[in-house]
Amino acid sequence: MSRRVVCLRHGQTLWNVEKRFQGHTDIALDETGIAQAARAASLLAALRPTMLVSSDLRRAYDTASALGRLTSLDVAVDKDLRERGGGEWEGLTRDEIRAGWPVEYEAWEAPGGEDVAHVADRVADAVGRWASRLDEDGLLVVASHGAALRLGICRLLGLPQELWSALGSLGNCSWSVLEEGRRGWRLLEHNAGTLPEPISSDDSPAATADG
Repeated sequence: MSRRVVCLRHGQTLWNVEKRFQGHTDIALDETGIAQAARAASLLAALRPTMLVSSDLRRAYDTASALGRLTSLDVAVDKDLRERGGGEWEGLTRDEIRAGWPVEYEAWEAPGGEDVAHVADRVADAVGRWASRLDEDGLLVVASHGAALRLGICRLLGLPQELWSALGSLGNCSWSVLEEGRRGWRLLEHNAGTLPEPISSDDSPAATADG
């Protein structure tokens, strides 16, 4: 008997296409993102999820809602599942960030933004909190964001921070699957749902491998 969590990144937005740092800015899905959410919902519904929870940002909530409509499950909202705050970088493209803050860009530390360890803690705590409400053999789907999910997964797996960049980011409407066992969490799948391709995300250049 085990609990599982599907960590689902939201669908595409215009700012993803433009490679802009979204952070806490509340950007809607574009037409492609809406179609991606519908496709992901059709696949994930077959897993028979028992609980849905989302970031309060609408790109994640609308992605979760597509699955909610197919499964007749309500979508709970948790602000702790938000993307990493981007401070002065929100709304800027990667090229603008690189040009304006070359030192900070290399460290991927936005002025006024959130520390990666804080994001990892709040997302991991949120996932664990909701997973604890599952019945045995329950399945939780968490709709969130690229950097937030990757950092939270690393924390749940107990990886030391110096190894966090070894786990790549998530494509739009791709997902990772975690299972809770006697020795803690383990990663069953990562970035499933699409063939490997360049990823536009608020995550670090090292994690997205397209910067």
